[in-house]
Amino acid sequence: MSVSISRPGPAAPAPPPRDPTLLDALAPVVVLIVLLVLTIVLFGTAAADGPLQVALFLSATFAGLVAYKNGYTAVAIEEAAVGGVSSAMGAIFILLAVGALIGTWNLAGTIPTIVSYGLALLRPAIFFAIIAVICALVGAVTGSSWTTAATLGVAFVGMAPVLKMSTAMTAGAVISGAYMGDKMSPLSETTILVPSLVGGVTVNQHIRGMVWTVGPSFVAAVGIFLGLGFAEKPSGGVDTAAARDALAAVYHITPWNLLPLVLLIVLSAIQVPPFLAIFGTALFSGILASFTQPEVVKALVDKPGQGPVLNGIEAIYKSMATGHVANSSNDTINALFSRGGMTSMLTTVWLILGAMGFAAIMEHAGFIDRLIRPMVHRARTDGRLIAATGLTCIGLNVIAGDQYIADVLPSRAFRAEYAKRGLAPRMLSRTVEDTGTVTSPLVPWNSCGAYMAGVLQVPTVEYLPFAFFNLLNPLIAIIFGLTGFRVEHVKPEAEQSPEPADT
Repeated sequence: MSVSISRPGPAAPAPPPRDPTLLDALAPVVVLIVLLVLTIVLFGTAAADGPLQVALFLSATFAGLVAYKNGYTAVAIEEAAVGGVSSAMGAIFILLAVGALIGTWNLAGTIPTIVSYGLALLRPAIFFAIIAVICALVGAVTGSSWTTAATLGVAFVGMAPVLKMSTAMTAGAVISGAYMGDKMSPLSETTILVPSLVGGVTVNQHIRGMVWTVGPSFVAAVGIFLGLGFAEKPSGGVDTAAARDALAAVYHITPWNLLPLVLLIVLSAIQVPPFLAIFGTALFSGILASFTQPEVVKALVDKPGQGPVLNGIEAIYKSMATGHVANSSNDTINALFSRGGMTSMLTTVWLILGAMGFAAIMEHAGFIDRLIRPMVHRARTDGRLIAATGLTCIGLNVIAGDQYIADVLPSRAFRAEYAKRGLAPRMLSRTVEDTGTVTSPLVPWNSCGAYMAGVLQVPTVEYLPFAFFNLLNPLIAIIFGLTGFRVEHVKPEAEQSPEPADT
């Protein structure tokens, strides 16, 4: 007697996830906005110390639930979030390197030396304008707004209280100059990335196209900074000589202290990877400190029986890990130059993790594409299409919390429509940079906004009103688009002659 055993057939494949509705795509954005507004109302400028991060993680969880409702598996949602965080690891490593750099630059006297020389040269009336111009030049040489802000920016913001100038205005001037230089540099990552995504435009063509919007924006910003400088009247006057003497009593002020700055600029100019350039300079600065600032090192690591070599090594470890702590008799100097360390960046890293997790789920579930598509279709004129591109970039900086998402997605989403209408490719690349790149530091939970606030120690909401270049550039770009001024056209894609067939 034979017994037949029936075996189950292969499991039916899971149905594909459903396309999101407009309500599906909007719901996580509404939840994010409500939570962020509530957080800022409750905690004010301290929101970025933890509450904003909680709001972002809650919003990411809600977005994941909507995606799960649409048929995405828990594993797929988790992998999307992890992938989004992974894409930010390069920025996170740079952040940690910058923290180490600030610590060792204070230990080696680099930042105090820049402050001392700046006090001798700068005057309140031209303070903000000169800062913007200097940061623009350094940003163009290094191709990095982040490097500029973490080096000269930190020194200028430290100089502001000594000159009795506004630290928020100073941070605005630093960011304005740093982003102007970054955008116009052929070494900048975004300046290289955006035209490559758009296609049909070289980096140099892209930069020449931006001159028409970036130039007026920066000139206007510098003019406003000059006006603010002349309007500022520091109470009680400014005794810069006394301030420089106080610095000289604690630090050995010498041009040798500027070697780390020169090294960083050279490494950036020859396109050494940012993390290696910054971290290597931080280590060099720590070693230099034992030779240029032996008393500062001794004050930080007061272990007489240990010997100067081990004291110097321990000082490097401390400055890179937890930041430099100035131990002088001058409380003002102690407050200004006790900064840096990798631990000082952990709150910013936490903020980036939350923002990138939320953005990755929104993109993977198709929510961002669902929000962008109607804007493309409803832009009936060239001017409206350019305006829609700009508003999409700004909106993605707010929703997605990352500059690269705000640059990459619109470059992909709009390029076919620009080609169809005969708009020159660099009109798209220019608009993306004018609105996506420059508005990223204006959003507290954006990776760039979090970075600038963490490095400069000025909350985003405080410097935002004074980042004039970053506010004016998107506005001018959209106005030029709506009016048709300096908007270039090529033959529409549909009208281009097909290539002759091979015979």
